[in-house]
Amino acid sequence: MLQTTVYRDPTGFDVLRLEWNALLARSAFNSLFLTWEWQTTWWECLGAGELYLVTFRTAGGELVGIAPLFLTCDAAGCELHLVGCTEVADYLDIIIAQGHEPEVYSGFLHFLMGPEAPAWDSITLCNLYEPSPTYRLLPAMAEAVGWQTAVNQEDVAPYLILPPTFDAYLDTLDKKQRHELRRKRSKLEREAGSWRWFQVQGGDDLESWVDRFVALHRRASAAKESFMTPVMVAFFQRIARATSARGWLRLAFIEINGELASTYFDFDFDDRIWVYNSGFDPDVYGPLSPGIVLNSLLIEDAIQTGHRVFDFLQGGEIYKYRLGAVDARVMRVTLRR
Repeated sequence: MLQTTVYRDPTGFDVLRLEWNALLARSAFNSLFLTWEWQTTWWECLGAGELYLVTFRTAGGELVGIAPLFLTCDAAGCELHLVGCTEVADYLDIIIAQGHEPEVYSGFLHFLMGPEAPAWDSITLCNLYEPSPTYRLLPAMAEAVGWQTAVNQEDVAPYLILPPTFDAYLDTLDKKQRHELRRKRSKLEREAGSWRWFQVQGGDDLESWVDRFVALHRRASAAKESFMTPVMVAFFQRIARATSARGWLRLAFIEINGELASTYFDFDFDDRIWVYNSGFDPDVYGPLSPGIVLNSLLIEDAIQTGHRVFDFLQGGEIYKYRLGAVDARVMRVTLRR
């Protein structure tokens, strides 16, 4: 039996800071959204309810699991969720060192049945990325103790495995999409006048660059404008600072004749580019397709810098497939007593 410790307030994050990311790197999938930086920022900006950071250690004191949870209650009952669920964290999970999954899941179930757990009616483990063993192993173990379980596909997460050269990447596209991408890039070169693309990774003026991203994000669509509330702006500012401090932030822009036309809020983490969010000005620059062009430039840059994966994250938007992406599944596990 593993040793279980439960932290009921954010000081638990401080206690675990030096061990958190090292454990994550030993898990089945090293998710940006499960890093100490992301989890603490999410909780500080968007967290609600009661925090439960549940840790699992071997008899020798080795940390082999963290279940970052929070509890919310309403008229329908009380539900435990993963910290980060759901709006702004694409891949979540219980963090477990590879090879220790069965014993951590067993310890997790013992915690849920024990006196340190809150009174709960259901548990939702959202945004489980396809490599996760959680949706494969945990439901059967929960059913064995008499609980009801459900496993559902929540979304898709298109991605590219990057070849060694950009020309080789273009060869992976079908003829029509290859022609369209070259046409869009040529049109921007031909008609934009003065233009450039660049990336911001940090600096004293980072806050102003995030503000410019927010402005373009809001212009892109009514849905994006409604999403980017003052609370979300504060989250984007905080996560930009946290990830910039670790060298992970890649805030990209295309500028046309001195005006910003499109932007991507991306991350460079664990040999993967994480395409997190975007914006552009459709009214002024829509005919020049600056969003698609910028995405293709970011793919080219990722190849040139030796990255392995270009991850579009959740959502089956058509432009991702036109750029050659294939799907991974994102799953959800629900447990009920």
